[in-house]
Amino acid sequence: MIVLWSATAAPRRAGFAVSRQIRGAVRRNRARRRLREAYRAARTVAPAHAAVVIIGRPASLHTPFATLTGELREALAEIPGSRL
Repeated sequence: MIVLWSATAAPRRAGFAVSRQIRGAVRRNRARRRLREAYRAARTVAPAHAAVVIIGRPASLHTPFATLTGELREALAEIPGSRL
């Protein structure tokens, strides 16, 4: 997964995109849903004023959910201004 971010004056918001490397709309949508749920579990560590885009890669389909959430939590914690 790739996490892009930008500081904003607006409250925190997130967008999700999934690479076309994941073949089939059903599989892409499943990867997007998994990333969305992982973000919901980890959003407390993200900065309050940031726009985040999370780009899913093929591994996001097969990685255990706990690992996916942990990796996303670590990535969001690296953003300046985030809460640990």
